[in-house]
Amino acid sequence: MAKRARFTSDESVAWLYDRMSELEIGTLDDLASLTGLDKGTLSRYFRQERRPSIDVVGPLSTALQVAPETLLTALGALDRKRR
Repeated sequence: MAKRARFTSDESVAWLYDRMSELEIGTLDDLASLTGLDKGTLSRYFRQERRPSIDVVGPLSTALQVAPETLLTALGALDRKRR
């Protein structure tokens, strides 16, 4: 069975900053204000040092304008879809 591919922490961070740039969210402080989450906590999620609890997936998905599945994939919590 083939190993499933997940985002690395570097890929997660790159995805976050690309998405923030697309949405004109300038800083993690700005994202923290939009989500009500702590900037340090957001950073730990995207460096894959911590997994988000279910109650933060909604606000973070809303702020980044992506489906929860897309967010969880970007965080390395779900496998990437294979084409």
